Amino acid sequence: MRSKVLWGALVVWAATLVLMPLVGPSEISLARAWAGISPDAEILWRARVPRVVLALLAGGALATAGVLFQALMRDALATPDTLGVSSGASLGAVAAICFGWEAGVWPVGLAGAGIVLLLVTGLAGRAERGMSFTLLMAGITVNAMCVALILFLQTVSAMGRSLVVTRWLMGGLDSVETTTLGILALMVLPAVGLVLWRAGDWNLLAVGAEWAAAKGIEVKTSLRAGYFLGSLLAGSVTAITGPIGFAGLIVPHILRMTLGADHRQLVPAAFLLGGAFLALCDGMARKVFAPAEMPVGVITALLGGPFFLWVLTQRARIRG
Repeated sequence: MRSKVLWGALVVWAATLVLMPLVGPSEISLARAWAGISPDAEILWRARVPRVVLALLAGGALATAGVLFQALMRDALATPDTLGVSSGASLGAVAAICFGWEAGVWPVGLAGAGIVLLLVTGLAGRAERGMSFTLLMAGITVNAMCVALILFLQTVSAMGRSLVVTRWLMGGLDSVETTTLGILALMVLPAVGLVLWRAGDWNLLAVGAEWAAAKGIEVKTSLRAGYFLGSLLAGSVTAITGPIGFAGLIVPHILRMTLGADHRQLVPAAFLLGGAFLALCDGMARKVFAPAEMPVGVITALLGGPFFLWVLTQRARIRG
């Protein structure tokens, strides 16, 4: 059953990579695109293919980070936003936009994510016991501060830049340069590989810190490594796409109900299906509302909000 799910995830991922570039507000001829005939070739190779690849990388990274945070915090509702890292990346990117440094949106956003990660883990590191709870509280606090600073920058910036910030905060996928995709892949793929390599540690930590320590796991070191990897995945994506809510919740939660709690299965399945999910949502945003285009973050929020409420209802019934 589990191997079938993994193979199915791989098939869905491959089908998404092949078919989604054909989806868009305007019809194109695949034969003309392969022949290099304009404008079909430019639409396919310069606009749609890079956008689908970005969606696959971003969705896979966010879903993997969601799986990881759920294990470390032992909470199926934990998301990549839990530590405030996504908000830190957003704050950095918004600051770059407001000060007119468009070329620095990604590096400044990534720097913002790193600063927040150091701040939150530094605060939590003062208390070894209950580190997960301390991280959660620190993340919520820092997240609120980042949101306040974002609103302040948006308020004092010029009207044109304020509109750009509003659009960016909705979360979106745009065609990016091949260099940007390459750099993102060099950050995301090794991080996902490390998460998969340490899947056994996440299995033990998901049971409990005491159990993991009894099995010889350096709990504090593993927690820090896990939070760093998850934050790197979420922060690097957010710095490019803007905040895309619920992408790190829906797929990981469904996979846990399907595959169980073995992260050797969960991590690769989440990366594949998370990428496919975001690419499909982006295709919906481009096609359903054509010729207008809806930011993909709006689509994931419309899907994720009811899903989140449904999960809360199910948990309340179980506890009741």
